[in-house]
Amino acid sequence: MQDRNTIPRAAFGPTDMPLDAARSVFGWLVTGPEPLSVDGREFAGLPDRAVPLDEVRYRLLRRRCPQPVRDAVWAHLVVRSRAAQTEAGAGAWTVGCVGVALPALTGIAARLTSRFVGDPRDIHAAVLAGFLAELPVIDLARPRIMLRLRWAAYRAGHTCLRESLDAPTPSARAFHSAAPPAPAGHPDLVMARAVTAGVITPVEAELIGSTRLEEVSLAEAATRRGTGYEAAKKARQRAEHRLVAFVRERQAEPDDDQLDLDAMTATDSRRTRRVTVEVVSGTHRRRVRRRMSPDAQHGGVQVRGRDQPVHGRVPHRPASGDDARRDRPQQPVGGPEGSTSSGPVETPGRTPRPSTEEPRCA
Repeated sequence: MQDRNTIPRAAFGPTDMPLDAARSVFGWLVTGPEPLSVDGREFAGLPDRAVPLDEVRYRLLRRRCPQPVRDAVWAHLVVRSRAAQTEAGAGAWTVGCVGVALPALTGIAARLTSRFVGDPRDIHAAVLAGFLAELPVIDLARPRIMLRLRWAAYRAGHTCLRESLDAPTPSARAFHSAAPPAPAGHPDLVMARAVTAGVITPVEAELIGSTRLEEVSLAEAATRRGTGYEAAKKARQRAEHRLVAFVRERQAEPDDDQLDLDAMTATDSRRTRRVTVEVVSGTHRRRVRRRMSPDAQHGGVQVRGRDQPVHGRVPHRPASGDDARRDRPQQPVGGPEGSTSSGPVETPGRTPRPSTEEPRCA
């Protein structure tokens, strides 16, 4: 049998579960020459001596232990734990109740977290908290005290589990670093800028700040200034009108960040890009790479559907006069003697005469 005078080496750290901490503390309470015990002579079925709580737990877990004995022992433990206001060391008996119920609490926590992929510490703590919350209010006159304590712990742990499952899953995309908001809108900073710009005087800024932002009445401020109430009121109104005009003028001006953004946008817009377009010249169609720039005559999206010079070449222009007749392709027509002839040419101002030749296939 283990020597009770030996101090247990079990301890708990920041990475252990809450029930591990309760197990370690309970082990310290039942160790030593005077372990936390109950008088066995008061309960049928227990030895006629002081029975330490770890031995009490072992005897209550045996199958042949009668239910009335279990209820009597648990009623005694709960009463001792409730004596926190009248008896010294009542907290030890509360820990003793937790230690005796540890097998049930551990089973509940293991069952609730068996398929939970998150951190189970909160659920274990909720199980323990539910058990401790039921100790002061449980009805000791009804049977099966431990069973009702167990269900209280289970309900608390199950509620925590449901809350953890219903909570949104944290995503790394939702967290990003950002610059802190600029304190430009703080009244003190606004008035300080107005004083620096010469819009209002420091005395006027003090008058506005004390009567508008602090709990100082206008009459009290006028007394401090050595002026009348109406004079202080009119002075504040004039200063506030100038301050409002100054703030509105500052709001109409673009800030430095907006200027930087506009400069970056302008820089990007001046960058030229190469796009692939189709150029039709006469009877030929070719695909070429062309520079596209907003600075061009027809830049940007306006280049679509238009023919622009490629690398300094002269764009194709429709020929006129002799060049048009010379460049117009001749359509060969097979005659009886194999000669070729061109179709009728339309002349401006004249009505074209119909051809007498029958259409033939090329």
